[in-house]
Amino acid sequence: MDCTPHTHTPREASHCKQRWHKMNDLVCKLCGAYEAANRMRSSGQNENDVLKVAHEIFFNNHKKKFTLEHAWKELRNDQKWCDLSSSKNDGSSKKRKCEDGSQSASCQADTVVDDEGTKQPPGVKASKASGKKAMHDGKDLSDFQTMWTMKKEDLVIKERLSKIKLLDSLIAKQEPLADYEEALKKKLINELM
Repeated sequence: MDCTPHTHTPREASHCKQRWHKMNDLVCKLCGAYEAANRMRSSGQNENDVLKVAHEIFFNNHKKKFTLEHAWKELRNDQKWCDLSSSKNDGSSKKRKCEDGSQSASCQADTVVDDEGTKQPPGVKASKASGKKAMHDGKDLSDFQTMWTMKKEDLVIKERLSKIKLLDSLIAKQEPLADYEEALKKKLINELM
């Protein structure tokens, strides 16, 4: 057993980023090979058979064995790779567009809609840009104030309905009311009438 203390230097961000780019590239290449193998799938083949064919295609194309199968299994059902494979099947590219052409330009930055109509969340840059977006002509502030006013009115209505329900339950009681219940009943009648 080794008794010397191990000193690990912390990983720098650039190391993680380089590792991710390497993994991302290889996983994307295997996804392409898997899609090709899936298109060549014959009846009676299961997922393992398709994966073996995908490994063969990957090896033939890149002259090296794919060693990141654990990463591929984690990422294969991720939205990026699912949408990538579905867009390759159609032979069409992804396009940024909104469902309704009358929407503003900010809509186009908020979501990505591909040709099949599936929505993707905004990317990192788009999320940061929308978070730092300055309020234009006070419209956002006025929308918030309108929403807050409606919420306050709603809370007042809910409180009134709650009091009415409590008063109804006090009036509907068959047995005589206790002193505090009678006082509450009179108070609610004065408030609501």
